[in-house]
Amino acid sequence: MRKTYPLKIGTTSSFTSSMISLAGAKSVSIMAKRAAHSSGSSVLSATVSPDATAGNFITYNKWIDNVTNTNSQTLTRVASKTLSSNTVVLLSMSPEDVPLYIIVGLTRVTDGTNSVWLIVDYGEPDSI
Repeated sequence: MRKTYPLKIGTTSSFTSSMISLAGAKSVSIMAKRAAHSSGSSVLSATVSPDATAGNFITYNKWIDNVTNTNSQTLTRVASKTLSSNTVVLLSMSPEDVPLYIIVGLTRVTDGTNSVWLIVDYGEPDSI
């Protein structure tokens, strides 16, 4: 079952999501959209934890960025993604990593409207 969490839609300010359980997740992705851009940027990132203890959250540094690579290149892994134009981006969690909890944050600088979704696949794909 796939679940899409709309974390913030059409926000014009920075935000930090509430803690979301990833227990049983098979894959995790984040999509973000920036619109109404004239200058500035927005930075998307996340922290993860093996439990719900506040002091155990760390910055997740292995997001797989949806960028074009040649066959000889390896996947591009990032800790954050900067949106500095009207764009939509996709980050996928490295498949060997599925922590139990995640908090997603977006820092907005200057202008722009942002929307962020967390997409979690909890197992068998939905039937089409």
